[in-house]
Amino acid sequence: MAEQLRLYSYWRSSAAYRVRIGLNLKGLAFETLPVHLVRDGGQQHAAGYVAKNPQHMVPTLQHGERVIRQSLAILEYLDEAWPSPRLLPMTARDRARVRALAQMVACDIHPLNNLRVLQYFEGTWNVPQAEREDWVKHWIVEGFTAIETLLAEDAATGVYCHGQTPGLADCCLVPQVFNARRFGVDMAAFPTLLRIEQACLALPAFDQARPENQPDANA
Repeated sequence: MAEQLRLYSYWRSSAAYRVRIGLNLKGLAFETLPVHLVRDGGQQHAAGYVAKNPQHMVPTLQHGERVIRQSLAILEYLDEAWPSPRLLPMTARDRARVRALAQMVACDIHPLNNLRVLQYFEGTWNVPQAEREDWVKHWIVEGFTAIETLLAEDAATGVYCHGQTPGLADCCLVPQVFNARRFGVDMAAFPTLLRIEQACLALPAFDQARPENQPDANA
């Protein structure tokens, strides 16, 4: 598959962060095309971008002429198109465990504190900033409490969320921990999550994907 990979990304988007990690773990070269979610009223609303992603969201991955949306779908596409190293384990039971952990972040925690939700709270309902931040922290803490329990009590947890190699669940967890810190969540209650995060960030694939290391971080 020699066609070019282009990732429409925003440096602080945790969904785009997941995909950057996955691309790096696969060792794939890709071009980053920044989409600033705040400037100019949000560049994700520009007609040219909406033609690629009618949801007005990042990330979007373009592989040649193919356009793939939704971060988990993109990560599974990468895993099927470039099977090594694997983001999902070999057995159906283990894949189900990893997908469940990933979806706890991507489907249950993240959508409740996404930028468009917070913008709606502010612009439509006039929710004060302190209350918006309490909302974000509440759902992160609730979700992390469950994930901490599942990881701490399962022998399948290793150095990473599943075993001794990073995968799909780690791609989702690390960006959400970044978000938690942004909103002032006390991470001391989640020692397993912190241990896994530190193991991940020691790897170049994760370090290179950090928000502060993106070309649009200071744009």
